[in-house]
Amino acid sequence: MKYGFDNEKYLKIQSEHIKQRIAQFGDKLYMEFGGKLFDDNHASRVLPGFEPDSKFKMLMQLKDDTEIIIVISAVDIEKNKMRSDLGITYDMDVIRLRDEFMSRGFLVGSVVITHYNGQSSADAYRRRLERMGITVYYHHTIEGYPENVSLIDSEEGFGKNDYVETSRPLVVVTAPGPGSGKMAVCLSQLYQENLRGIKAGYAKFETFPIWNLPLKHPVNIAYEAATADLNDVNMIDPFHLEAYGKTAVNYNRDIEIFPVLNALFEGIYGENPYKSPTDMGVNMIGNCISDDEICCDAARNEIICRYYNALDKLAEGACNDSEVNKISILMKQAKITTDFRRVTLAAKERKEKSGVASAAIELPDGTLISAETSPLLGPSAALILNATKHLAGIDHSIKLIPQNMIEPIQKTKVTYLHGHNPRLHTDEVLVAISMLSLFDENCRKALECLPLLKGCQVHSTVMLSEVDQKIFKRLGVGLTCDPVIKKKS
Repeated sequence: MKYGFDNEKYLKIQSEHIKQRIAQFGDKLYMEFGGKLFDDNHASRVLPGFEPDSKFKMLMQLKDDTEIIIVISAVDIEKNKMRSDLGITYDMDVIRLRDEFMSRGFLVGSVVITHYNGQSSADAYRRRLERMGITVYYHHTIEGYPENVSLIDSEEGFGKNDYVETSRPLVVVTAPGPGSGKMAVCLSQLYQENLRGIKAGYAKFETFPIWNLPLKHPVNIAYEAATADLNDVNMIDPFHLEAYGKTAVNYNRDIEIFPVLNALFEGIYGENPYKSPTDMGVNMIGNCISDDEICCDAARNEIICRYYNALDKLAEGACNDSEVNKISILMKQAKITTDFRRVTLAAKERKEKSGVASAAIELPDGTLISAETSPLLGPSAALILNATKHLAGIDHSIKLIPQNMIEPIQKTKVTYLHGHNPRLHTDEVLVAISMLSLFDENCRKALECLPLLKGCQVHSTVMLSEVDQKIFKRLGVGLTCDPVIKKKS
């Protein structure tokens, strides 16, 4: 796999920059962490070479001075919002994040439920966390946020929020995903700390958009595609342009909230140390791109993946067509169609030739392997067999699983378990190969090649079952599907 990002350089210069920002303020610094800390898979996809836990490794250097607050929106609790990359809800991810942080020696002081407006689901979730010994605070919905600065910066605004007790100089505010209210928590704490005579500062660690890349750079467009459901928009930072005469990229929510931050800092310090939303950030990631073209191609592929994900959600009734339409516009801005993604084209070509549902995978060396539906196997199961045979150097004509072994499994599925689909799923194929590997050298070699599929891209011309989707996710494979729901036979 080709790399376009220097991860070692990033760890070095990013940690140094954050230390400088901490020294800029007095008693306490609230640092909003955007994106994922442990598993920023989006960043690793659009910046090949970026390790998913890079931000966490950098933060480990500041562990003894750091306390963590995890934020979740009451709206996301009520909607059971999912992390698509992990397949778990945001409320479950809060618990997972807390366990991950604590297992590595970090202090997780509390959880803050934002956008609270009396939701019963939020109340139930708070009780659940408190039974686990977790301190929970409420931050309320403020009418007119973020435009009504006079209300926000008052006892009826931030003053109504719970004061979050903290004990360390660096307070990292993170969340399962975007739109959770991390910045509002930081600003509320600045207001509350000032009432208590504590001098506190604010900084923002937001990976995307990358402020020193062009507005329409594919990596920045990919960020807009990733947040299409939030209706985020990348923009030229007007405050930065006015203050310095230089172009910098930010996004609408940061630009909208800047007057609030400006008013708060003026109330606390008499003046705002930041002249623009871009000044608030500490992101050095744009300085670590080593091959721009590799990152551009990766970002273009990511935009297409987001497009297919939105189409699939629309087919299942999980979103409206506005998300699809927005990503369609972004694809035009990036000057690409779905045919740019080689694996998508390969799957569709296989379907045109065979006339049945097909799938394709692009291997680490760029080789394209495809497979089609058969009476015995679904396209994804057949694809895994074809791909592992290729990687293991096994002739394509060799059958890893004999037909007389597949047929009894099919009989059990249909006759005894009353299933509609007799074809084997990917998990069933992998179990069969595992058993056969005790006696068959080819099966053993094929199994040993499974780790080589990590980071590969797959496209299916039909929406796969939940079982097949989870197998690809566990293998670290990026999957997209045409929005075609498989008919029951």
